[in-house]
Amino acid sequence: MAKAKVAAEYQRPSWDEYFSRIAVEVSKRSTCLRRRVGAILVLDKRILATGYNGAPRGLRHCLEAGCLRAKHGVPSGQRHELCRGLHAEMNALIQAASHGIRVEGATLYSTSFPCSLCAKMIINGGVRRVVAQSDYADPLAKELLAEAKVKTEIFDHERRRTKPFPMPGPASVGGGRRGKSRPCRNAQ
Repeated sequence: MAKAKVAAEYQRPSWDEYFSRIAVEVSKRSTCLRRRVGAILVLDKRILATGYNGAPRGLRHCLEAGCLRAKHGVPSGQRHELCRGLHAEMNALIQAASHGIRVEGATLYSTSFPCSLCAKMIINGGVRRVVAQSDYADPLAKELLAEAKVKTEIFDHERRRTKPFPMPGPASVGGGRRGKSRPCRNAQ
């Protein structure tokens, strides 16, 4: 009886839960005023690189310089070029590249679904799986990842496991939904 109680109280996290929790910790380094995002690249249960969203090396952070996107009223999921910062996924890929770490075949764990710019980098880097914890208002990213056959999942915190990410059909990208997104019920 005592062993059963200990086993029930001590549940080891799955690998997906473990890496998803680490992505949350990485996001706490973010200097973005709008959204804190963390990402990690994993291959064979080994962390290859991490990244969080923030200004390029040596430049003032948005915490100091202010948010360019807020200043110009840019909605989430649009006009990615109007930002001082790089996205967490970009920074994870750049960190891996700068250290000569191959990411082909890796899984990217992120606290948010990637944007279309990050999706293109993920595809070209050879990342084969994305596990996100919340949605992002960029339907083109979902279309690109689906077309490239990158497996996309959402981490369900209630059930402590992943499930397929709800992907739109190709018609929704050009059909006036751009910039709109349904929130994921189980997102953190």
